Amino acid sequence: MSDVFLKVTGIKKSFGGVQALKGVDLEIKKGEVRSLAGENGCGKSTLIKVISGAHSADAGEVVIDGKRYDSLTPMDAICAGIQVIYQDFAVFPNLTVAENIALNYELDTCQKTVNWKEVKEIAQKAMARIGAEIPLDVLVERLSVANKQMVAICRALLNDAKLVIMDEPTTALTAREVARLFDVIRMMQENGIAVMIVTHKLDEVYEIAETLTILRNGEKVAEGPINEFDRPRFIKSMTGRDIEEVFYRPEQNDNKILEVQGISREGAFQDVTFDLYEGDVLGITGLLGSGRGEIGEALFGMAPATSGSIKMGGQEIKIKSVGDAMKNGVGYVPEDRLTEGLFLELPIGTNTIAASVKSYLHGGRLDYKAMNESMWKWIKDLSVAAPSPEPPIKTLSGGNQQKVVLAKWLNTKPRLLILNGPTVGVDIGSKTDIHKILRGLVADGVGVIVISDDLPELIQNCNRVLIMRGGKLAGCFETTDLDETKLSALLSEQA
Repeated sequence: MSDVFLKVTGIKKSFGGVQALKGVDLEIKKGEVRSLAGENGCGKSTLIKVISGAHSADAGEVVIDGKRYDSLTPMDAICAGIQVIYQDFAVFPNLTVAENIALNYELDTCQKTVNWKEVKEIAQKAMARIGAEIPLDVLVERLSVANKQMVAICRALLNDAKLVIMDEPTTALTAREVARLFDVIRMMQENGIAVMIVTHKLDEVYEIAETLTILRNGEKVAEGPINEFDRPRFIKSMTGRDIEEVFYRPEQNDNKILEVQGISREGAFQDVTFDLYEGDVLGITGLLGSGRGEIGEALFGMAPATSGSIKMGGQEIKIKSVGDAMKNGVGYVPEDRLTEGLFLELPIGTNTIAASVKSYLHGGRLDYKAMNESMWKWIKDLSVAAPSPEPPIKTLSGGNQQKVVLAKWLNTKPRLLILNGPTVGVDIGSKTDIHKILRGLVADGVGVIVISDDLPELIQNCNRVLIMRGGKLAGCFETTDLDETKLSALLSEQA
């Protein structure tokens, strides 16, 4: 009997004349852990949807466990053992843990009534398979991201999964939660379940994957055992260009841009003090719930501090609202660009000037010529992959959308730019471009604060890192004294 579970050959798929997949081949063996990698827009999501039956291929062949499917449907894929766990996990927030795990199983038995005792027993057995311990009666909406993911995995295994596809599974997880997830993946592998992981995080690919498939512009450009890919080859295969991983060391001078003294907000953070000098790239990190993100929200007036003081350029300022922050030259790039950073239905150009429209108002009229010039300037200066400012922002890849969020705030000419998770969900090429933009800002005298749980990003781009723990500042460290292991230990209170 063949050890190949999935084999797709010559898969092609087009949308409105745009070829998303150009004859892609892929083979996954039983019990294999494979990484599917590539930049945004390379065709990864389309390939997953073809494999799971959500999209019909225009050409090519799909064979699952020895059976060829001419017209694969989502139900065909599920019955054959393919389960996809997307970033939102597709769980029901208003149902309990037990209901989310076991109700599909109960429905398949075609019973007229639900045996609630059996539902709990089924859910408990599913969790025991992966060593999860989550209260069965808790509503899923109250769970952490990591536990929601465990619920989705339990449900997949209960449906007799033979191949589990995980789309960016570690995006919102802490280092400990990632380690736990990888233990679960290894457990699935030991039981003969194949796993395909879609991720941008190179370090995680090297840690968990055995094999690697890389797509670029809808084509498979590289494939093989992970140990055949060093980082330069991996990066060049994904991006088509040589990208050097640089450890940037900004040099601060004696000019203080920002002085934060003893700021507090009940339930969020307490007595936080730090300075930001010209030339600094200051990192702020911590586990989920540590208060790291709340510091950025306070400085931008979204959820202001209730005590303490803030000075910019030596002058004390009051930030009680977003308007106050913007008047004082503060810009903020949010972690969730889709819901907080962009107007998805509006054109790219409109988004670039959304925070600075008033500056184009002269004598009661908008200067449309100047607005258009600004739109084109940022598309060009930030290398946004767009033909013009006209298409809706939602048509861009994640990396290009993030560049537009940056453009929106750079167009306000900020004195201080706060970035919360600046490269979340961004491919490595765009990530490198964004880091270069930040370095250019620092060279121009703009103060930059990076809030992130991406430890390599902090070490490579910041000269100092503040660590938040339980709403309090646990320390400030020079990145020259840190590596990922030390920083991870500090976050986990193991230092």
